[in-house]
Amino acid sequence: MAETEEAVEYESTSDTPLSQTISRRMLTFFVIGDVLGAGIYALVGEVGGKVGGAIWAAFLFALALAIFTAFSYAELVTKYPKAAGAALYVNKAFKMPFVTFMVAFAVMCSGLASAATLSRAFGGDYLSAFVSWDAVLVGLGFLTVIGLINMRGIKESMRFNFVLTLIEVSGLVLVMIIGIAFLTDGGGDPGRALDFKADTSVFSAILAGAGLAFFALIGFEDSVNLAEEAKKPRIDYPWALFGGLLVTGVIYLLVTVIASMAVPTGTLAGSDGPLLEVTSEGPLAVNDKVFSVIALFALANGALINMIMASRLLYGMAREGILPKVFAKVLPGRQTPWVAIAFTSLLAAGLLITGELEQLADTTVLLLLIVFAVVNVCVLILRKDKIEGDYFTAPTIMPVIGFVVSLALLTTKDSASFVRAGVLLIIGAILYLITWLTHGRNHRDLDTGGMQSIDDPD
Repeated sequence: MAETEEAVEYESTSDTPLSQTISRRMLTFFVIGDVLGAGIYALVGEVGGKVGGAIWAAFLFALALAIFTAFSYAELVTKYPKAAGAALYVNKAFKMPFVTFMVAFAVMCSGLASAATLSRAFGGDYLSAFVSWDAVLVGLGFLTVIGLINMRGIKESMRFNFVLTLIEVSGLVLVMIIGIAFLTDGGGDPGRALDFKADTSVFSAILAGAGLAFFALIGFEDSVNLAEEAKKPRIDYPWALFGGLLVTGVIYLLVTVIASMAVPTGTLAGSDGPLLEVTSEGPLAVNDKVFSVIALFALANGALINMIMASRLLYGMAREGILPKVFAKVLPGRQTPWVAIAFTSLLAAGLLITGELEQLADTTVLLLLIVFAVVNVCVLILRKDKIEGDYFTAPTIMPVIGFVVSLALLTTKDSASFVRAGVLLIIGAILYLITWLTHGRNHRDLDTGGMQSIDDPD
């Protein structure tokens, strides 16, 4: 996409009270930092239990599926460089406030469930290498710190993300170096990386593994909620989305191949910290505490990014007219949506207290797959909407495939996951009804289905 004078002028005059300070590099690191984290640090063994030694095959398949949907997000965010992400796209495509609200609520809940999952994991096995504290209390304190960092400012949050992303990547590089040294020293079994689970077909094994590995690849969609805080969203987002996913994918493939070769699949599958099984092997093995510190930073980074996403989504919904405008209030001086940050932090704390680690992870993926399917449809519907300036256009086949594979991955989830997600969506429907009953008579947007444009928040 050419960087035309018209496109740059459009971006520089974007009407937003938020601080436009995010560069292409910061945006790319945001994507990498959001995708990297708990998934690769915690799920390698679980994926191996589903697919066999060929763990990399499940991650490669999940990466391909993520890229299809990333094409849709790249087109929509460059076409409509505003906060609210999927909620905005659904609103413009269907012009039905209830549908918009439910999609937005699903996205927000998925982010909060993910943050709660990481917060609960933060107080788990990795922290127990140092102290044995109650996981829920640690998670609540952890969420409080994350909220304060988020409140401090987007620039400070992005810098913190930048540092933590470097730590995350260095930890995975350490895994690769230690694993390669172990294999070179004669340890492990290179042939194990080509083994598939014996009691199922190769495709079924890969699909089941990809359904779980997909949790390690979600996060790229969070970045579109920062569109109003990016310097040049129409120019930078395609680079950030695809560049971030490809960098992450290469790292994942290398780590999973090496881990599978170095450690028996059964050992990985039975470990809560599977990468610790790799870093404790061979001539370059390190103390478990060293790698545990890195893993804790990875969890912190993922939680921070998810809370940034959720708060900006809530802020965008308020500007869009779906929720009361109190959620669009910006903290003077810091220029951060403080009410939205406080509210989402409380919701995440509630999830942390009431949900188990595995349940929250499954719910996160299920909700996002539903959203991805809808977003892929929105791309096709909105092709008729002509927008001034240049923007990225995805090949038509990409959103079509993205829709199909999103539905296919839904089949890998059990009935209990659907029940949990259904309960969350019912809660969302109840909240929508309360909002309508409270504001419906004086709120033409909710009443008529002609929701207020985010371009004209007043």
